[in-house]
Amino acid sequence: MFTHDDLARLQAQSLKMQGWIRQQTYSPEMEKTLRRFSSWELGELIFKVNQSTLRGRMAMDPSLPQGIVEADGRQHWYTLEEINEIRRRLKINRRSLLPPRPAGKRAIRAAVANFKGGAGKSTVALHFAHAAALDGYRVLAVDFDPQATLSHSMGLSDVSEEFTVWGIMARDLIRETERMNAAARGAESGTTLPQRRLPAAITDMGLADLRGSDFIKPTSWPTIDIIPSCANAAFVEFASAQYRHLNPEWSFFAAVSRYLDTLAADAYDIVIFDCPPAIGYQSMNAVFAADVLYVPSGPGYWEYDSTTSFIGQLSEALADLSQFSALVPAGTMKLPKAFLDLRFLLTRYEPNNDLHRAMYAAFKKVFEGRVTDNPIEMTRAVEQSGRFLSSIYETDYRAMTRETWRRARLSFDKAYEEFRGHLVAAWDQMEDEA
Repeated sequence: MFTHDDLARLQAQSLKMQGWIRQQTYSPEMEKTLRRFSSWELGELIFKVNQSTLRGRMAMDPSLPQGIVEADGRQHWYTLEEINEIRRRLKINRRSLLPPRPAGKRAIRAAVANFKGGAGKSTVALHFAHAAALDGYRVLAVDFDPQATLSHSMGLSDVSEEFTVWGIMARDLIRETERMNAAARGAESGTTLPQRRLPAAITDMGLADLRGSDFIKPTSWPTIDIIPSCANAAFVEFASAQYRHLNPEWSFFAAVSRYLDTLAADAYDIVIFDCPPAIGYQSMNAVFAADVLYVPSGPGYWEYDSTTSFIGQLSEALADLSQFSALVPAGTMKLPKAFLDLRFLLTRYEPNNDLHRAMYAAFKKVFEGRVTDNPIEMTRAVEQSGRFLSSIYETDYRAMTRETWRRARLSFDKAYEEFRGHLVAAWDQMEDEA
C-alpha cells in the first residue's frame, strides 16, 4: 500500500538526486552559467558573415569587444553581452546585424503547445529562446508546465508557487473581483448588484500587492528572463476551478494576457510559452495570450493521432470561451480567439526512416501548408544536451566532434529561422501599440 507519505518520501529522495545532478551540470556555486562563443561561431553561425571580413572589421576598430584570446592567438571567445555590443555597433557591407523588429509594436507571443507528453514542447521552447537570444532578441519565457522542465533547464530550481503562473492567476482573480465590485458600487441604475467576496485564504496571501516584475526572474542568459514554474504549482487546476466558483464572471483564461499587457511594450521582443501536456486553466491562458501557435509533434502515427485530438479539443475549448465575450475587460484580446499564425513542427525526425518520411508527408497533406519545412532531427548531440538540461547552443562544440555538434545545431538553426520568419510576418499584422 502506498499513501501520500510514501510519495512525499520518494520525492525527497528524488530532490536529493536533482541536487547531485545540478552539481555535475552547473558551476560550483550551483548556478548555471553561460559559456563564451568562439569567433568561428560568431562569424559563421551567429552573424553569418565572411570570416575574413569580420576579422578585418574587428581589427580596424580596437574599441570593439575583442573577447578572450586563446593561447595560440587564433580563436577569440566572446560573452553574449560582447556579441550584442558588436551587433549594435558594426555593419557588414552596410547591412545591420540587428534582427528584424517592427517599430511601434509590443513583443510578439508564441505558444508551444500539444497535450501529448514527449512531443518536444520544452525542447523546442528552450532552443527557440536560446536561438532568439543569440539572434539579438530580448526574450521572456513563460513556463506554464508544473513539471518545470523549461525552468530547470534555464537554471531555476528553487521557485515558490506564488511567483509562477498560478500566482499571476490568483492575483488577477483578486484584482478583477475588486474591479467588478467597484463597478457594481458605481452603477447608476439604482439596482443593488451583489458584491463578490473572496475568502481570506486568497486575499491575505499578499498577491494583490506583488508588482509585475516580481514574477520575472533572470537566467544565465543576459537577454532571457523567465516566469518559472515549480512542482508545487501543479494544484493550479484544482485551485482555478474553486476560483471560478467564487467568481463565475471572472474571465480566468485572460489572466496571463492581462498581466503581459501591463509590461512595457519595449521590455521584450519575443515571448515564448511552454505549455503543459493537457488542456486546462494554464494552457488556455497560454493559447489565449498567444499571437502564434506552434504545435510540435513526433513523427509516429500515435503522435499524429494525438495531435489531431489536441486541435479538436482545443477548438471546442476556444469555442466555449466565446460565451465570455461580454466579460472580457476592454484592452485585452478580443473573442472569439484568433491566432495570427498556426504551425505544426515535427520533432525527433529521422530523415532516413521510411515511416517518418511517410508521416511527414501525411502531416503536410492534412494540415494544408501549416507544417514547417524544417523538422527538428533526432541526433546524438540533441539527446546528450537534453540529459544535461542544456540546449545545443549552450553545449561547447569541443565536448564532441565538431560535425556531430554542427549537425544538431544546424537542425535547430533552420527550424528557428523558419520560426522567426513566421513571427516577423505575424508581427507585421499586429496593431501598433499606440
